[in-house]
Amino acid sequence: MSADGAGESDPRRSVRERVFVVGAGIMGSGIAAEAARHGYAVTLEDVTEELARKGLDRARRALEQAKLPEGERQEALRNIEVAIGLRRVDTAGIVVEAAPERLDLKRELFREIEEEAAPEALLATNTSSLPVTSIAAGLKAPERVVGTHFFNPVLRMSLVEVIPGLTTRPEVVARARAFGERLGKTVVQSRDTPGFVTSRALAVLLNEAAWMLYEGTATKEDIDASYRLGFAHPMGPFELADLVGLDTALAILDILWEGFKDPRYRACPILRSMVEAGKLGRKSGEGFYIYPPRPAAPGGAGA
Repeated sequence: MSADGAGESDPRRSVRERVFVVGAGIMGSGIAAEAARHGYAVTLEDVTEELARKGLDRARRALEQAKLPEGERQEALRNIEVAIGLRRVDTAGIVVEAAPERLDLKRELFREIEEEAAPEALLATNTSSLPVTSIAAGLKAPERVVGTHFFNPVLRMSLVEVIPGLTTRPEVVARARAFGERLGKTVVQSRDTPGFVTSRALAVLLNEAAWMLYEGTATKEDIDASYRLGFAHPMGPFELADLVGLDTALAILDILWEGFKDPRYRACPILRSMVEAGKLGRKSGEGFYIYPPRPAAPGGAGA
């Protein structure tokens, strides 16, 4: 089904030129927008029409914020359609799972994807911390699964991390790298260890800042300013945590703690308390900072 400005699938496009994104949240909608911007026909999927339409609205905003020429932006929007469930996943040559960081959920999704996807399709997970080998465990062909870790906001961040599982075939890794490069990204490759390269580095940065705040070393504003101005970071750790999502940051820390039992990854209590209180950052309207609600897009759902 198409919705709210999205175009119908072009039957002339080959299966290899289609991308099916499973999960229309912040990351899924960003990946969909980036793929559409680079000429792929994209299906953005979620479990309900409301969630899929919200994802399409996020993709629209991401394209607007990228300040593309009007014609290029409209062409990208025409490349995106929405779907409910996996009924049309067999039309895609690339399937990217962008569900929340829960191992049980990702395993179940990949069991369903494997049953429905085209045999030649690339099966990628956008996990930021879970071992790819564990996600693919129990599949008939775990060698088809590879990690493709994009970064938020996808259209502005120039990196993608490719993570082969223990059994991932070399040709699958090569296709994942080629996909990232076609999207204009610099591709780095990591071993399949908890957190890979980037999430391990990020977790320590965010957690140490949270401990400094918890201990009263400095205010959040001064800590953020210290990181920005002292180390030339584009944003401070609390601004970044709000962008990533405090629930995501906490999940990464818990995965790293479980994997390494290293005190560096013992989550600061303030993070756990804020997540329990529903203060998740930008997506909930409040995290370390408060964010005013975005106005609803004309004819569409709000954020």
